Amino acid sequence: MVNAFEKMIKDGVIDRIPVRDHVAAVSVGKVNGRILLDLNYEEDSKAQVDMNVVMTGSGKFVEVQGTAEESAFTQEELDELTRIARKGIKQLTKTQKKCLEEKP
Repeated sequence: MVNAFEKMIKDGVIDRIPVRDHVAAVSVGKVNGRILLDLNYEEDSKAQVDMNVVMTGSGKFVEVQGTAEESAFTQEELDELTRIARKGIKQLTKTQKKCLEEKP
């Protein structure tokens, strides 16, 4: 998307890139009593708790959607799920920034 915006600047369509922050999303869940990041299909289908978290690079939430698939979950589990999701999103944001720095 940033590459498209840069071409639009070059072509005189816009005068600046309108992107304000990075955005990344992860899945996180509780499977067999363990909190896991980026669940694959098999893990997701067995999850006791399944969450999707979308955050900005600056750490603000865009979306949080969580479901107790087998049983309700505690505030402590929610805090841990969110902590793990935030950690994964920070890594994705770091990778996004690195990719943008390495563009030709």
